Amino acid sequence: MSSLKASKRNCPIWDKLITEAYGVIDREPNLEDFFQKAILGFEDIESSISYVLADQLQQNDCDLEKTQSIIYNALIAEPDIYEKISKDINTVIERDPACITYYQPILFFKGFQSLQVYRAANHYWKIGNIATAFYLQSRASQVFDIDIHPASDIGKGVLMDHATGLVIGETSKVGDGTSILHGVTLGGTGTVTGDRHPKVGENVTISANVSILGNINIGDNVKIGAGSLVLENLPAGCTAVGVPAKIIK
Repeated sequence: MSSLKASKRNCPIWDKLITEAYGVIDREPNLEDFFQKAILGFEDIESSISYVLADQLQQNDCDLEKTQSIIYNALIAEPDIYEKISKDINTVIERDPACITYYQPILFFKGFQSLQVYRAANHYWKIGNIATAFYLQSRASQVFDIDIHPASDIGKGVLMDHATGLVIGETSKVGDGTSILHGVTLGGTGTVTGDRHPKVGENVTISANVSILGNINIGDNVKIGAGSLVLENLPAGCTAVGVPAKIIK
């Protein structure tokens, strides 16, 4: 897209993506057009991700190029966005044994994709473009079945694995390095307004179908077992499981 100005920097992940894309084309030439459009047709990772996300989110009243521009402009406006994207990708590769290439999260993993849509929406929320933020959030919810409020605070190096049915409320916070599986809710109790959602620390593991409700604190390095209901603070380093969740370690 001529209207998008590529950023210039040393980008090891982008170099790896280019190498991988050419490798795929050599082995699977039927995918050449796809990889040309999604990766090889661009000069930087922000442009590539913006295209991939826009291609997923576009609808009749907001076409591909407009949606791509909305996302791209948000990504390049955030001074630390490249660090966040890089750490998100590396975290997927490090923690998800199903991920063996750098292109997989960008092209095929909706947990990673929805997280990057959130990052764009969060930018617009912070600068007061609320309608644009909600446009991105609502389209991501419809397309990915993942609902992340654009005002929530999500750190870097976060893994959203599978992520179908994930809900993260408006005043939630998720620390760096946290892993979240499908069916998780970071929600309110329905009895209070204002600051009403969980604050999750760093390097927390939240297993499938966990609900964490209310303005409670989950300490760093906590592990929460699948299907648990968490209604109270959990101290750093513990393991909790059950309905309601109890500390077992």
